[in-house]
Amino acid sequence: MRLYIVRHGETEWNVCGKMQGRTDIPLNEKGIRLAQETAKGLKDVPFDLAVTSPLQRARQTAEIILAGRDVPILEDWRIAEINLGVWEGLGCRPGNCQVPQDRLNDFYQNPFQFVPPEGGETIAQVCARTKEFLDQVIANPQWQDKTILIATHGCACRALLNSVYENKDDFWHGHVPPNCAVNIVDVSEGKAVLVAEDQIYYDPGECIDFRTGKKLKLT
Repeated sequence: MRLYIVRHGETEWNVCGKMQGRTDIPLNEKGIRLAQETAKGLKDVPFDLAVTSPLQRARQTAEIILAGRDVPILEDWRIAEINLGVWEGLGCRPGNCQVPQDRLNDFYQNPFQFVPPEGGETIAQVCARTKEFLDQVIANPQWQDKTILIATHGCACRALLNSVYENKDDFWHGHVPPNCAVNIVDVSEGKAVLVAEDQIYYDPGECIDFRTGKKLKLT
């Protein structure tokens, strides 16, 4: 089994530096283009099926990557983005920050100590539901020889991969995954191994650091 775990393309709330969470925001023009570039990069990958978050920005990304192919697309709420409760729609960058700075810092720097806003989830809760999803995928006897596209979100992607990372204390692996970044995981005899991290198929100069709105320097 091989899994291609992709973060959705850009949205207007990404551009504005707003907390998105479960709010159902569509891709913007650039987000559509980045997904199209990613589709070109993955055109030779023989996908058997896809599983996507039901939020439209993830679903759109999967549909663009698989355009013209007869590949079934399933939805699963367990890979939806972290619920950010009353923070959703609020600014979170220097100059427009509308959330408590200390708690926002914890979200990025000490994620397992992050105290969510009213109505929100902890990082541990997101890790638990995405692990349940991944364990079910890995255990599915009908999918053992399949190549599967999984379309999800920045925090949910890192939570899903937390089950695969050797160092589970390093949640973010340096940064939020860039829009349309692809992580590739191979599964053999029930063991999942990360074989490629945050691959992008467009100009790296277009990668944006969500926290600052500036270009993201990829190492």
